[in-house]
Amino acid sequence: MCNNDFGRLIACAALAVIPMMIATVTVAQAPAAVPQPPAPQIAPALVPSHVVDLMTADGIAAFGAQWKTMEAKIVEGPALPNAMAAYKTSYDISPHAGEAGFDDSSWPTIDAKGLADRRGGGKVSFFWFRTNLTIPAKIGNFETAGAKAVLTAYVDDYAEIWINGQMPRRAGITSPATIQGFNIPNRVVLADSVKAGDKFQIAIFGINGPISVAPANFLFFRQASIEFYK
Repeated sequence: MCNNDFGRLIACAALAVIPMMIATVTVAQAPAAVPQPPAPQIAPALVPSHVVDLMTADGIAAFGAQWKTMEAKIVEGPALPNAMAAYKTSYDISPHAGEAGFDDSSWPTIDAKGLADRRGGGKVSFFWFRTNLTIPAKIGNFETAGAKAVLTAYVDDYAEIWINGQMPRRAGITSPATIQGFNIPNRVVLADSVKAGDKFQIAIFGINGPISVAPANFLFFRQASIEFYK
């Protein structure tokens, strides 16, 4: 009798442990969560307190910065592991120059006015434009402390904007750092309140389009500026 009771006790204990073991294995095998990018913000529609033109030598110099550029290429690679069996190939962009810590030291620098130059061989083409901005205490007579700073990048024809290694975005929500439309500028909030010494790594991915049209023209900037709001 005692032996039977002891056997049942062991069996119950084993049954209680098995779900815990399964749960532990399940947790261990769960993929690591991918951190979300920063949430997008909508830039003010008001008249800015001060505007700095980043397509002029004086404008880019106000932030102690310079522009660098490099053409991006479409590269072929293997399909992702979970792709349908019929698909053996994937396509990517190289380089991924929006990422934090990307080394652009070998890239050529260009004059600020050179943003307006028609680049690429025409049709479908992609270019990266990078700069590192440091907010000064004053620009002319304008004191920057406490101002909201907004980057406006107007690329003919589309652009995606990376700020400090991130592209702020959410699915289903207006995300100004993503493509806004055919010849529509991106207006991306850099910070709600800046101070002297704040740094922003800017990477702009320019696209000549419409892509499926493969237009007989070239890629260039119509506008690049920093707007301050107080």
